[in-house]
Amino acid sequence: MIEINTKEMYTVENTEEFNHSNVTQRLDIWLSNQIPDLSRSRVQTLIAQGNVKVNDATCTSKKISVKTGDRIHLTLPETQPTSLQPQAIPLDILYEDEALIIINKPAGLVVHPAAGHPDGTLVNALLAHCPLAAIGGVQRPGIVHRLDKDTTGAIAIAKTDVAHQHLQAQLKTKTARREYLGVVYGVPSIETGTIDLPIGRHPTDRKKMAVVAEEKGGRPAITHWKIQERLGNYCLIHYQLETGRTHQIRVHTAEIKHPIVGDPVYSSNRSIGVNLTGQALHAWRLTLQHPVTGELIEAIAPLPDQFNTLLKILRLRRL
Repeated sequence: MIEINTKEMYTVENTEEFNHSNVTQRLDIWLSNQIPDLSRSRVQTLIAQGNVKVNDATCTSKKISVKTGDRIHLTLPETQPTSLQPQAIPLDILYEDEALIIINKPAGLVVHPAAGHPDGTLVNALLAHCPLAAIGGVQRPGIVHRLDKDTTGAIAIAKTDVAHQHLQAQLKTKTARREYLGVVYGVPSIETGTIDLPIGRHPTDRKKMAVVAEEKGGRPAITHWKIQERLGNYCLIHYQLETGRTHQIRVHTAEIKHPIVGDPVYSSNRSIGVNLTGQALHAWRLTLQHPVTGELIEAIAPLPDQFNTLLKILRLRRL
């Protein structure tokens, strides 16, 4: 039998398969199968935190096998109240259903609260619009991946824990596809390429990221790129991320001497004579598998006005 203590009481019966005397199954797998509302990672966290007892003994190992006749007691701790306030901030919604929502994020909008940005974030806006997955923590509910404050474009947010787990797994296994468009200084000497350089915290400026050797704490980072349009002394480039490190495209492009136009951190204070809000980098297309139906979803975020204006000016200069 299984007992679950929570304010929201579950009644879970043993499955027929589990009632066969010779059947055993790993604890985390069995629990997640019995309670579809809880993802496997959530169950594993509950086990590690000592919230599961097997035959009255607290169990902290997800790998223990349970068998017919075992008495399993699961306590769901009360949800930690969030101090975040819903805020009616307009959202440009590219896709939405019961499991996830994909937003076209504008420049200047921080994804989740952090030091210096306690509110007015995408998370605050989403809380006013819909429920979000608990995974991600109190400050980042539902957040699967992030975009920098001044990077625009498509970002997916999970409404349920199961959707969050599924979407994160797609990013990890690289089945989700994230494509960006960016305008850079200069024109690369080749048409297409791959930047495979590890990224970590800058050794002296902790607000920046940098190419850092893995033995010194850098994490693998791979960016594929292709020239989309030559614009005189500038270039429109299509990027595809294989990994998702903080500031990855911005750091990689700066490292090969073609930083993103308007980047206030990595472009060495270069000027282009066009008023931009941050860097000219846009998360153009996001392709993923729906976490429930398995359907392939392709969300395309239209280029923002500033980006289009920049392209128009650069094309006119080229004439």
